[in-house]
Amino acid sequence: MIAVTNRMPGQAAPDDFEHYLSGRALYGDAFDATRIAEWSADEQEGYAELGAKDRAAYRYGYRALNAFHGFRHLSGLALNQVLGFGGAHGEELLPIIRLAKSVTIVEPSLAFFKTSLHGVPAKYIRPAPSGQLLLKDDSFDLITCFGVLHHIPNVSFVFSELARVLKPGAYLLLREPIVSLGDWRLARRGLTKRERGIPFAIMGRIVEASGLKIIRQALCGFPLTALLSKVTGRSAYNSALATRIDALLSAAFSWNVNYHPRNALQRLRPTSVFLILRK
Repeated sequence: MIAVTNRMPGQAAPDDFEHYLSGRALYGDAFDATRIAEWSADEQEGYAELGAKDRAAYRYGYRALNAFHGFRHLSGLALNQVLGFGGAHGEELLPIIRLAKSVTIVEPSLAFFKTSLHGVPAKYIRPAPSGQLLLKDDSFDLITCFGVLHHIPNVSFVFSELARVLKPGAYLLLREPIVSLGDWRLARRGLTKRERGIPFAIMGRIVEASGLKIIRQALCGFPLTALLSKVTGRSAYNSALATRIDALLSAAFSWNVNYHPRNALQRLRPTSVFLILRK
């Protein structure tokens, strides 16, 4: 399971950036309200501007991955209320959409807003600048959060909000990168301005602090799988076979988990974690 220590993620001195690249602290997690607002403004349209807002051309690339590590482990759920956190077009919810009576999607960009998702009523809301969710406690039977928290500065607070609105006994499916994604002070192709991964151990401490229980944990996102996607021009994570191979490679190289690689060997490691959590 995720390694847990007593130290919560802290904020290093401004000139000690190595503290963040080493994975000892999560950059942005202790920002004040002004810096959170600046970050949020930069990221508000980030995903949409990478091409996701073009609905006709958009292709969701993680169906098999989400099914293998997440949805297939859930059964017999009564899904009256489902929340997709940062769900964009809502494609991540399609495996369970017929079971849901209504869907709420928290999404900062208006480019994705709609009133229904495959015939199921959908309510889109924008998060508050602070990351607060204007939703009632214990509201949702299932929450999905796939690759969203790493776009947010104050991850610990926002995750506590997800835990707050989850019903007792309900599940949260979480997938996040646990690597730096490069030096985020510099422009990076295919990435938004501010996104950075969440160090593995820090993700564990955030989950522990929320009170949610880890039901299942799996590493994923082996670099060779991403290379396969580039070569074929199709997402390997929409392939059941490629996803299974990715899971095997990620498990085999779990010993090599590190946040910001310094050499070629350190790059041969899983880059994401997939968690099934329960309240």
